[in-house]
Formats: sequence, C-alpha cells, structure tokens
Amino acid sequence: MTEKQRDEVKQSIENSILTTKDTIASLKELTKPISPENAIGRVSRMDAINNKSVNEAALRNLTNKLALLEAALQRVNQQSFGLCIICNHPIPIQRILLMPQSNRCVNCASR
Repeated sequence: MTEKQRDEVKQSIENSILTTKDTIASLKELTKPISPENAIGRVSRMDAINNKSVNEAALRNLTNKLALLEAALQRVNQQSFGLCIICNHPIPIQRILLMPQSNRCVNCASR
C-alpha cells in the first residue's frame, strides 16, 4: 500500500468514525424507554416498541462497527495493515475504502 493510499484510507476511517458517532447519537434518542402513560393507542404503542427493538439492534451493530473502526485507525500505520489476517494476501484498496474496518479479504471473509 502506498503512502497516498494509506492517507486516503486514514481519511476514510476518520470520516466513517464521525458518521457512525452521529448515527449512534441519533439512535440513542430513538431507543429511550417508551413511557406507559403515553396516550398513543395500543397499536401505535406496539409499533413504537417494535421500532425501539429494531433501533436497539442497529445501535448494537453501530457500536461494534465504531470499535472496529477505531481499532483500524490505530493499525493504519502498521506495515501489516491492508493484509488479510488469515491468508496474508493484500486486501484490495477498494474493499478497504468501502469497509475500512475489514481485516480480511473477500475470499477469507466469506468462509
């Protein structure tokens, strides 16, 4: 990986971290407890509870993604960054830019 590509990846990771943090903040608002005294009707309340569950799952996934992005940012300057942790082949730069938290090539990730 060239120095220019490494800088591009680092910028991509930093942008992804900011976007992920913003989305996490929004989801935290959507996952607050639903008050039982809310006069929104039985069906609407059930919908709100269901939406809350979906948002909680999305929040868990994004929290995990954020941790992986932050770990990738720590590793970006290491010589082994951009190499698959399983087969040790270079991960294509397009995959790294699309999924900077990825540490496996497509072949190893699909196994």
